[in-house]
Parts: sequence; C-alpha cells; structure tokens
Amino acid sequence: MARMADAIAYLAARWDAPPALDTAARACGMSPWHFQRAFTRAVGVSPKRFTGFLALRHAKEALKRDTPVLGAALGAGLSGPSRLHDLAIAFDAATPGEIKSGGRGLSMRFGTADTPFGPIFVCASPRGITRLAFIDGDEAAGAALANERASWPQAAFEEDPGLAAGIAAALFAPDAAGAAPLRLAPRGTNFQIKVWQALLAIPPGAVATYSAIAQTIGAPRAARAVGGACGANPIALLIPCHRVLRESGALGGYAFGLSRKRALIAWEAALENGEDAGRKGSAA
Repeated sequence: MARMADAIAYLAARWDAPPALDTAARACGMSPWHFQRAFTRAVGVSPKRFTGFLALRHAKEALKRDTPVLGAALGAGLSGPSRLHDLAIAFDAATPGEIKSGGRGLSMRFGTADTPFGPIFVCASPRGITRLAFIDGDEAAGAALANERASWPQAAFEEDPGLAAGIAAALFAPDAAGAAPLRLAPRGTNFQIKVWQALLAIPPGAVATYSAIAQTIGAPRAARAVGGACGANPIALLIPCHRVLRESGALGGYAFGLSRKRALIAWEAALENGEDAGRKGSAA
C-alpha cells in the first residue's frame, strides 16, 4: 500500500504532463509489468486510465454540463463513498448533550491503516466514526488523536488496531460490496452538518461547486461559508469534500493537499468511466 501511495503521489504531481508507463515504473523502482499489475490491483484502475483523468478534464466537463449531482435526497444512507456505490452511509451527528458533556461516558476507539492514498487515522464512538484523516508520519497521527481528545475531553480512548483496517478494507477492498453500513457521527454546527449531508449526495465520479451546495442547503449567498464547512470536515473520504471545486473548475483547497485531492477525483472518475465501459461491453 505504501508503495502505491507513493506511485499515486508521483502521478498526481505530474497531472499536467502524465508520464509514460515505463517512466512511472522506473521512478517507483519497479518493472513496467510489475508496476502495471500492482497498481491495478491496489488502486482498481490501470495507470493509463488513472493518468488519463489527472488533468481534471472530467471534472471541468461535468461542471460545464451543469451535472445535477445534488439531486439525491439528503439524509441517512445517501451515496456510497469513493469506490463503492453500494457501501451505505448512515449519518447520525453527535447530539448536543454529547457535545456539551465533552463525551462523558463515551468509549472512543482509534487506530491507523494504510490505503492506496496514504495512511489514515480513524476514531469512532459507539454511535459511529467521528474522525477519518490522512496522516503523513507519526506526528500527524499524534495530532489527529490530540484533536479528538480535545473534542471529547471527558471520553475514554482506547487503541483498536482493527478499526481503521476494517474501514480501509470497506473502502478499497474489491470484495467489500454488501458490507454493513458505515455509521458516521461527526461533531459540528447545524450549518456544518447541513453542508456535510449535502456532500454525501455527490455521487462518486461527479463534482459540485461551493455555490451549488449553498443553493442546495437553502443558503445561496453562503458559498464562502460552505468552503469553511468543507475545510472543517472531520471525516475525509466518507464525507467527500474532495468532490467540491470552485466555479472555474479550479481545485480550491483541501486539508490533505491538492495533489491528493486531484488524485482522488481522478481515481473516482477513472473508476466510474471504467464501470460505464464495462456495462456497455467496451474494453476497460
């Protein structure tokens, strides 16, 4: 997984001039055949299909077509995250009482796991996942845990190595379809919760603008505030703030780096187009 994370980062950094297979394989210390096989197995699409979407042309074309990506009803069990359409999401925000008490009586579990896009930190209460963050190094993992402890100062924290591994498997394992719903329990303001629910309505492979989300939640002049709520999103990937762009099609911001945001959009677009091709009987 770590080597594929490096490969994705290498390709994403060269989005304006995607390298040839031989070049990318050599940069990752692998033969072209091995690189092709390992990348496709770990990421779910071939390096060629992935690099084909790195320039974000798919996202920009979707915006030009005014794709109605926010047509789904808001609420629990909206779209699946990232790779899997049928991986259900149950959204159940933290209660005012839990927030006011600082999590008194809650047992919080946390852990880390590798993914094709880099290691992640996951924390969960009995109600659901409270934080999912990409981490780059031990200091980032410690900072993520410190943020959770600050959010829930009265809660008890216990390390659970299987927690993050299970989430990573649900997100990226090819045979994870049909798994039990992933429950989310983020802590946020009423406005932030509305924005995060709207993000769940953006299907994989599609994008939306900050202003479109503002319109959807009934606050058409709050595009800047929507951007702030996206930046405060505590559950990366599962609440897909990486699918939101500026009106111009520019990436905007992302807490875990623009290269990673670009790579996530390209990956989802490549997967969606690959699935479409398969349904039509075309070569993937």
